Amino acid sequence: MTSTVRDNKALSRFELDVNGVTAFANYQLGNGVITISHTETPTTARGQGIASKLVAGALDIARARGLKVIPRCPFVRAYVTKHPDVGDLIV
Repeated sequence: MTSTVRDNKALSRFELDVNGVTAFANYQLGNGVITISHTETPTTARGQGIASKLVAGALDIARARGLKVIPRCPFVRAYVTKHPDVGDLIV
C-alpha cells in the first residue's frame, strides 16, 4: 500500500486507492469541525488495513488544517479509541 489519502472536496470525502479499488470516508465540514459520517472499503479489499490507513490519513489532513473531528462513523470511533494519540482532534 503506497497510495496517499486525498481529499476529494467535490464529493466531500477522503479517498485512498489501493490495488484498483477506492476506499472512502464521507465528511461534512463547517466552523472548523469536520464530521466523518461513513467509511467504506470495497468488499474485495477488506481485512487488509486499508480503512485504518484511510482514517489515519484523514485525521492527518484534519490536523494539518487545524480542524477538530466528530467521528460519527463507528469505524472511525473505534480507530480513535485504539489510537489515543489522535484524541486531541476529537470533539
